[in-house]
Amino acid sequence: MKQGSRFSRARVLTLACLALSIVVVPFAYSAQEQAGTARLTEIRVTGSTRFTSEQIAAATGLHVGSAVGRDDFQRAADALAKTGRFSNVQCRYGDSDEGVRVEYQVTDAPALPVWFDNFPWFTDSELIEALKASVPLFDGTAPEGGAVLDDISDTLQLQIAKTGAHATVSHLLTLSPGTGERIQQFRVDEGGLVVASIEFSDALAQNDRGIHSRLPDVVGAKYSRTALVLFEVEQVRPVYLAHGFLRVRFPTPTAKVVGTSVQVTAPVDPGPAFAWRVPTWTGDTVLGPLELATLIPLHDGDLADGMKTERGWQAVGDAYAQRGYLDANLTTVPHFDDTAKTVTYSVSISEGPQYHMGKLVLTGLSTEGEKRIRASWRIPSGAVFDRAVYEEFVTNGIKEAFLGLPFHYEKIGRFLEKNSSNATVDVLIDFQ
Repeated sequence: MKQGSRFSRARVLTLACLALSIVVVPFAYSAQEQAGTARLTEIRVTGSTRFTSEQIAAATGLHVGSAVGRDDFQRAADALAKTGRFSNVQCRYGDSDEGVRVEYQVTDAPALPVWFDNFPWFTDSELIEALKASVPLFDGTAPEGGAVLDDISDTLQLQIAKTGAHATVSHLLTLSPGTGERIQQFRVDEGGLVVASIEFSDALAQNDRGIHSRLPDVVGAKYSRTALVLFEVEQVRPVYLAHGFLRVRFPTPTAKVVGTSVQVTAPVDPGPAFAWRVPTWTGDTVLGPLELATLIPLHDGDLADGMKTERGWQAVGDAYAQRGYLDANLTTVPHFDDTAKTVTYSVSISEGPQYHMGKLVLTGLSTEGEKRIRASWRIPSGAVFDRAVYEEFVTNGIKEAFLGLPFHYEKIGRFLEKNSSNATVDVLIDFQ
């Protein structure tokens, strides 16, 4: 008579896969299972929130109705672990009156966005559709490592071959050029097509001289979405911020292959240009509202120049550092009024302790060299530490101290060691 348990008999074998290693805990199993003649009646998978039981079962290589043994279950567990999709794989199986049932318990591994760097022959949606049709356990994302990555690369190579081109595709775990998030990048290793032109959708980008002066960075170079996005972030975005377009967006560029080159269309969604409203400050006990206002190079009603705004926040941080507040931190939150097209920043300042000068530690110098440096150092022990004075000394003061002395160094290592217990900072300078 059958018992209520899913695995009705006491003979249950458990396999555990941790960090891609299969650990077998031996239990009794039938002679039929050992010989590989037991009939597989069911494959069940639990634990995944990304994939269905049926999708994962298909990736095991096992088939209901086939004759199986213990080694088959182990190979299937190995196969799941090697995909990279799971950080943990455990397996148990047992025989029943009809045959043998197997259950895999899995834990999903981290999944990363995929980034197709230089595939101008296809759109992202076309590539994703092809991958979903060909690569088991592909859902539009990729794991950090594992066999799935090679399967993706192989499928992309086949897609390129359909165009008449031939290329080798590789993958790289890296950071997105736009957001800084971790991505799995796929790219064509050799060959590639050259960018013939870039057409921006917005008039400001089309006509700005600064942007056009930097176009040779990407036009005439090998096509790369990474390079295009970096160009937008580093060269195009600052122009829009300077014109008050604080919420400018850059949708994905599109590419058109013409012969052996690529024509790129780069859409720009500038959004509205905003006017500046006076910020609200909290936590500012050291610098008063009047002094803070002088550090921000904008007045109420001015165009909200994003580049000037960033320089203003930096100036506030520098002003605190000049007064010994090396840990001062600004948290800036913009509040946009889309109707009035204005922006008001809420600025919260965490000032931290005021640091004083501790020890000056010098290494790599002769006796005369150390004597000169100490004589030229401008922050007395116990005085409020002024980071601007420190930076000026490292940049120019050291050179002036060595005038007339036949001393040569290739580089200088420098470090500020803050001691929170007594609010002092030691200056360490190593001459190499």
